[in-house]
Amino acid sequence: MQKKPNRKSLSLLLCMALTVAMALFTTGCNDKNSPSGTTSQEDSSTSWLDGGNLGEGDTQFVFTVVDKDGKEAVFQIHTDKDTVGDALLELGLIAGEDGDYGLYVKTVNGVTADYDKDGVYWAFYINDTYAQTGVDSTPITEGDSYSFKAE
Repeated sequence: MQKKPNRKSLSLLLCMALTVAMALFTTGCNDKNSPSGTTSQEDSSTSWLDGGNLGEGDTQFVFTVVDKDGKEAVFQIHTDKDTVGDALLELGLIAGEDGDYGLYVKTVNGVTADYDKDGVYWAFYINDTYAQTGVDSTPITEGDSYSFKAE
């Protein structure tokens, strides 16, 4: 005489198989090297550039990025744009949202800082002095240096 499988046993076996499949699926989809739009540099390390010469053009300026952990990258920017913001946007070094006071920069050199989420923001400096103008309205002046620091 052949035994019929018990419905309870079959349901338990199916439930365990689904649980194992879900665990394997979520573990396999966890790619720690891909940028996720979060604020930590570790999550977006593939986007971080260490500095160097960027762009083409007759105007040059030094641009420095300092993240919240103190890691620094220095760039020599070459451009034909008129404002610092336009030059950095063109090179993909900054990104943000247009607001009431101009461009609200949230991402610099691949690292996102969102004050609403983590209390960290990108501060814009001209010659190591906190800027009184926004990056998108600051004209490029030869000899000046510009920087963003996570604060």
